[in-house]
Amino acid sequence: MDATSSPPSPAAPGGAEEIRLEGVSKVYADGTVGVAELDLTIAAGELTVLVGPSGCGKTTTMKMINRIIEPSTGRILMGGEDVTRVDPVRLRRRIGYVIQNVGLFPHQTVRVNVGTVPRLLGWDKRRIRDRVDELLDVVGLDPAVHGDRYPHQLSGGQRQRAGVARALAADPGVLLMDEPFSAVDPIVRERLQSEFLRLQEQVRKTIVFVTHDIEEAVRLGDRIAVMSEGGHVEQFDSPADLLGRPATPFVADFVGADRGLKRLAVTGIDVADLEHPPVVRVDDGLDAARTVLARESARWAVVLDDRGTLHGWLSADRAAGSGTVRDAGKRMEAWVPVGSSLKTAFSTMLQHEAGWVAVLDGDRFLGVLTPESLHAALRRSVGGAVPETAGAAQV
Repeated sequence: MDATSSPPSPAAPGGAEEIRLEGVSKVYADGTVGVAELDLTIAAGELTVLVGPSGCGKTTTMKMINRIIEPSTGRILMGGEDVTRVDPVRLRRRIGYVIQNVGLFPHQTVRVNVGTVPRLLGWDKRRIRDRVDELLDVVGLDPAVHGDRYPHQLSGGQRQRAGVARALAADPGVLLMDEPFSAVDPIVRERLQSEFLRLQEQVRKTIVFVTHDIEEAVRLGDRIAVMSEGGHVEQFDSPADLLGRPATPFVADFVGADRGLKRLAVTGIDVADLEHPPVVRVDDGLDAARTVLARESARWAVVLDDRGTLHGWLSADRAAGSGTVRDAGKRMEAWVPVGSSLKTAFSTMLQHEAGWVAVLDGDRFLGVLTPESLHAALRRSVGGAVPETAGAAQV
């Protein structure tokens, strides 16, 4: 083994490779420091976001990984191999690359664009065609409809999807993405982000994603590196920990005073945080329902059937008189699946102007979140002691 190499990283899903930057810097001829002595480990199969203000070195860092920009010092290891010592052309064919303006060749069809790297690698025509059709389908472009179109015949979102397909064509273990969704409108951008998260669940590549938008970073990243001027990493953490425990005043300021609200999006519902209101059965009589409500001193109850399936809710006012719970109960519109985030639960409450939201596992009722229990869940998600840095402990 070469003395400059480390043992290969363990294999990851999708052939993903760990990336390690060791003492990497970029100093330009005029003495300007683009990146300063950067040490960073990007786990195989994870999506790592580099985020920070303009001029902080995030794009420079990413471009040093595939040596579009050559580092001044340090080593960059991919799967244990020092890529600063290999042929840069061969290196780039191992790495998918997606940029803001897509970079599709305008005189070539989508099919030819997507097959660019496999052709350079000498794949046969049948294999290229099968791979292109597979990827176009994966990114939501019908090969029969879009394959023979030219880039100018696609919408901005469709061009971006084609760009992602081209980056994945040779099945690289590493994908570099430089503000890929910033050139489209907000609605298309959110849709592309959702589709990309779905795609990453399927392909599990090692992804380095550059953005200036902390909201995008929080939504997409498994881990986020917040960078400041001169290419310094102020904090490298999970989205929840970054928002809950900013390490420095710079990070606290960059993620924003509303970081508590942002953390709703990255905090999942924990069954232990659910409240358990009184339960009445859908086939009970109202006299039995009144007994339950009186015993619990409650103003409302959840309506379930014998299998624990949610049918709705019943208020004390509607429980008066004779009849059955089925007739007097009201349909429950405010509900979310157990895998949802606290943000989804809170949004559902607001959308339906509800005082609580039911949490379901399939059809089975698990409990409810109220504004009080949602806030308590958010505070508990921070966990442990937190630093008193620029109000970092405050939700």
